[in-house]
Amino acid sequence: MRLLLVSDLHYTLPQFDWLVRAATSHDLVVVAGDSLDISSAVPLEVQTAVVRRYLGLLHGAGRVVVASGNHDLTGPDARGEQCALWLADVAAAGVPTDGATLDGGDCRITVCPWWDGPAGRAALEARLAAEAASRPARWIWVYHWPPMDSPTCWTGRRHYGDADVAGWIRRFAPDLVLCGHVHEPPFKPQGAWADRIGPTWIFNAGRQIGPVPAHIEIDLDAGRARWRSMMGDESLSLADPQAPARTVF
Repeated sequence: MRLLLVSDLHYTLPQFDWLVRAATSHDLVVVAGDSLDISSAVPLEVQTAVVRRYLGLLHGAGRVVVASGNHDLTGPDARGEQCALWLADVAAAGVPTDGATLDGGDCRITVCPWWDGPAGRAALEARLAAEAASRPARWIWVYHWPPMDSPTCWTGRRHYGDADVAGWIRRFAPDLVLCGHVHEPPFKPQGAWADRIGPTWIFNAGRQIGPVPAHIEIDLDAGRARWRSMMGDESLSLADPQAPARTVF
């Protein structure tokens, strides 16, 4: 299986155009949150309509999963906590999104929502615990925020990660966690697009300007991952005990 990971497109339509073209060369496109941009002058209701159309095109071109990020929240859920309400229409159109679990062969993909309060956090933790009990050989999470104290959450000044997901990684040991949220890590000294915590690989492609998003291609059959950006290409083997040292800085 060949995965294409992007995140933090933030309503950059040329990057969505590129993603639709690239989708046909991959088995699964993973959009790991922040498809929308709350700082944009374009109203959120317009953004959601346009992005739903793009996700429909991606769904037609192949398989796509999309997780919510903090910019994707559009209103309160039944518990009164903010959530990406617009993704319900995306799910109704057949696109796996927040709360979806994809099982195929020896692989499970768990699509995690951006939670905004204690009820959402508890629900996600309970879900991960339940899915861990029946996990297949390979388990992949799509979760917007990288774990705390990982180079994949390094801004150049501080670690800006999620302590909860760091704890869940140590507890449940998924094989891959596909993230975003922190834009800078691959482009900063001491930052990285990949990290390994025990048996778990963490990937964050970062965010760049221009018509092509920074992205990561993961070939599960070949056991390779490759980051592509304006800075060039870097790659690693999933069999490596840790992420290789970077020499770009």
